[in-house]
Amino acid sequence: METFKRLIRYSKPYWWRIVISMVASFGVGGTDAAVAYLVEPLMKRIFAEKNIVIFMILPVAILVLFLFRGVCRFLQDYFIRTAGQLAIQDIRNEVYQRTMGLSIRFFHRNPTGALMSRIVNDVGQMQDGVANVVTGLLRDGVTAVGLLGIIFYRNWKLAVISLVVIPITAVPAQKIGKRIKSLSKQSLGRMGEITSILQETFSGIKVIKAFGLADRKVGEFRATNRSFYQFIRKTYKYDALNAPIMEVIMAFGIAAVIWFGGKEVLSGRMTAEAFFSFVVAMGMLYSPIKKLLNAYSSVQKALGAAERVFEVIDERPDITDPAEPVTLGRARGEVELRNVTFSYEDECVLRSVTLTARKGEVVALVGPSGAGKTTVMSLIPRFYDVTEGAVLIDGIDVRSLRVDDLMAQIALVDQETILFNGTIAENIRYGKSNATDAEVEAAARAAFAHDFILEMPEGYATPIGDRGVRLSGGQRQRLCIARAILKDAPVLLLDEATSALDTESEHMVQQALNNLMANRTTFVIAHRLSTILHADRIVVMDKGEIVEVGTNDELLAAGGLYRKLYDMQFSQGEAVR
Repeated sequence: METFKRLIRYSKPYWWRIVISMVASFGVGGTDAAVAYLVEPLMKRIFAEKNIVIFMILPVAILVLFLFRGVCRFLQDYFIRTAGQLAIQDIRNEVYQRTMGLSIRFFHRNPTGALMSRIVNDVGQMQDGVANVVTGLLRDGVTAVGLLGIIFYRNWKLAVISLVVIPITAVPAQKIGKRIKSLSKQSLGRMGEITSILQETFSGIKVIKAFGLADRKVGEFRATNRSFYQFIRKTYKYDALNAPIMEVIMAFGIAAVIWFGGKEVLSGRMTAEAFFSFVVAMGMLYSPIKKLLNAYSSVQKALGAAERVFEVIDERPDITDPAEPVTLGRARGEVELRNVTFSYEDECVLRSVTLTARKGEVVALVGPSGAGKTTVMSLIPRFYDVTEGAVLIDGIDVRSLRVDDLMAQIALVDQETILFNGTIAENIRYGKSNATDAEVEAAARAAFAHDFILEMPEGYATPIGDRGVRLSGGQRQRLCIARAILKDAPVLLLDEATSALDTESEHMVQQALNNLMANRTTFVIAHRLSTILHADRIVVMDKGEIVEVGTNDELLAAGGLYRKLYDMQFSQGEAVR
């Protein structure tokens, strides 16, 4: 019930639509009750009393009555469904907004496809359930109340007999509904796995084709799809059982009414017209009651989906703003890691790391894979919080700053060039949303991107496709650098920004990076040591610890791990640039 109440609360802002729908529902229910009530007097007036006037008026009255009913039904369906859609829209917006506020750790725990499924499939299931339930409660509930009044008015004894069976139907409805809820949650989980496979497939289609993995991925998809079918099949089975069980139970009530009612008519205690009116009303009554009971299955499906969606909404971010944040204008750019230890789950990734970067310095992080370089970079913008120690900017613990204020001090250029489906100008302007066209162009020139942009069909207004698919690797990277230049943050993080480029592209990108690094405190991760030979300091890491610090010449003379890495690269023909 708590989940259901929470679901209904999202409809409050659209109460006026629900009120219109409720008023129209009274029109629909009242019309059905009127039809059942008028059966007896009409039969008596037309067939017993031979009233030709009523007989002539009846067809027109029927048309008017059902025209009125049709208008009411349209208003009821339209306004309740739009209210439900708006409420679901709010839920989907909130899920997306809350997801954007969660920490990187959350996204590492949850596959992208599974999150997409919750926002799309689970919320869609909620929408179907809420629309059906609220529509049923309004229309069928009002209709049932009106018809109940008619059958009690006609003959309260027969009414009691006909209604005895209704409470009995609640027992199987409840048991079936609970089972449907459980199966619905599991089937939605399997749908999330399907979405994950689709996301991985379409993102990595080049690798799949290059390594001949198409048949393997098709097999995985078929197996997951089959697993989804196993759960949805059981849901359909229980859903299909619901209606027949209800009808069989209700048949006992109908049979009892016909037997007792027939005896009343034969004994003269009830007229045939009144009995026929009662049977019509009872027949009409069982239909909305059956719909209301069937709606219980829809409720359970919606609740199963709602619980999964609310799990995301209720997820609390690991990284939050402090209660009393420290105000920081534009930072000078002094960065310090003070005795930092960091563990991911149960794995210790960094151990007692101490490192200082002064304003305007270029600090390079090198070392074998898994040494902890990327973790250091992730702690500076507070993608994660340290387990022990502190990360400071201008002497202020980053945990004392608002997250937005901290992010304003940092620009990131990653090895994975993340661009968005839009124009070139829009992607550069992500660095500064209110930037003028002149500022965008200046950033592009500094990133050596202006010339190739002018060669594009529509210049800065050229759409670049999903993830910049229409651009080369070097072009994508230069747009990312232009975006960082436009942001003009005092601290710059470069995570292997040239690792995936050919020699010509790397040379141009390196020139752009030199412009970007000017007058900024820069942390660089580079597997190609040739790109960081002139760094102010090179920090060598291994197994989560700093093992060497110095300039290129100092580290070469020391003959440690850096010398080993250097010799391995340049002995393989890597030219010093």
